[in-house]
Amino acid sequence: VSQVIGIDLLSQSLLPAIVELAEDRQWRVRLAIIEYTPLLANQLGQQFFDERLCVLCMGWLGDNVYSIREAATKNLRDLAELFGLDWAVANVVPRVMQMYAHANYLHRMTALSAVKLLSEAMTPEVVQQSLLPLVLRLSQDPVPNIRFNVAKTLQSLATKVDAATTQSQIRPCLDTLTDDSDRDVQYYARVALRTCS
Repeated sequence: VSQVIGIDLLSQSLLPAIVELAEDRQWRVRLAIIEYTPLLANQLGQQFFDERLCVLCMGWLGDNVYSIREAATKNLRDLAELFGLDWAVANVVPRVMQMYAHANYLHRMTALSAVKLLSEAMTPEVVQQSLLPLVLRLSQDPVPNIRFNVAKTLQSLATKVDAATTQSQIRPCLDTLTDDSDRDVQYYARVALRTCS
């Protein structure tokens, strides 16, 4: 598409409509735009995406509707696969790190979802150095739903890092969570420990 009509014309005609629809009151309209973003990014290229659409994509992570936040995390994984590891480390990981400290627990939950999906597109080194520390910090969160999602995320990350990291960082955290005051946290920590053996 961009080769036929040109980036300039495309950005002048299509971009304003995309931005307007991306902020539509109807969440299903926003969802449709999110789902087409990786395809659009592929057509327009990384530079254009970074200049015009990246901020919009990161903003969806804080949407009030769960389905939008969930689609936004999947979108980031797809964009990381499209643009590569360096792009993801420079553009996505810092945004996810900011969400860790957000006062609204839903943003912290979205950060965990993003870590879980992004780890699929990351090297073990990036998972260990950038994503795992965030998850380990969230194991101390005051909200039980965050803590049991930490256990689920650690279960997933254990398959992405080396055995030494699993033994030295993931298992001790899960061991601590098995003694949590919340029964659901205890349950998911035990399940995760069984798979991390």
